[in-house]
Amino acid sequence: MADPLTDSEQLAWRTFIESSWALHTHLEDELRAQTGLSMNDYHVMVVLSEAPDRRLRMGELAKSLVFSPSRITYQISSMVKRGLVSKQPCPEDGRGQEAVLTDEGMAALEAAAPLHLITVRDSFIDHLDPDELAVVHRVFARIRKA
Repeated sequence: MADPLTDSEQLAWRTFIESSWALHTHLEDELRAQTGLSMNDYHVMVVLSEAPDRRLRMGELAKSLVFSPSRITYQISSMVKRGLVSKQPCPEDGRGQEAVLTDEGMAALEAAAPLHLITVRDSFIDHLDPDELAVVHRVFARIRKA
């Protein structure tokens, strides 16, 4: 059985989980209200926009987004219906599938990005100084790696 959390550990954990949920909810609500996109839509489009030829194998995309195979399949299927991405066979391996950011998806991302950036700055970045941002990056990069 795990040791109970100390008071300071409990405080740190609760502050993190409650503030991160509140931040994610706020970002999601603002993005949907301004663009009609979900945070998952947006993140998929960002990752694909940075990939060569705006395409990635489904497994690579899932790994990058920290999605399960079923979750990435559901997400991409939803985005295909809206014309934001397409699914195509892998050129090197016909058994695999790739998600491809469409021109329509790229346009939606380009329209959403400046609006989302305002919310990210107002809700997160502008509340931290550069040293604090460096700590946030270092801490969460280590946690993600673990």
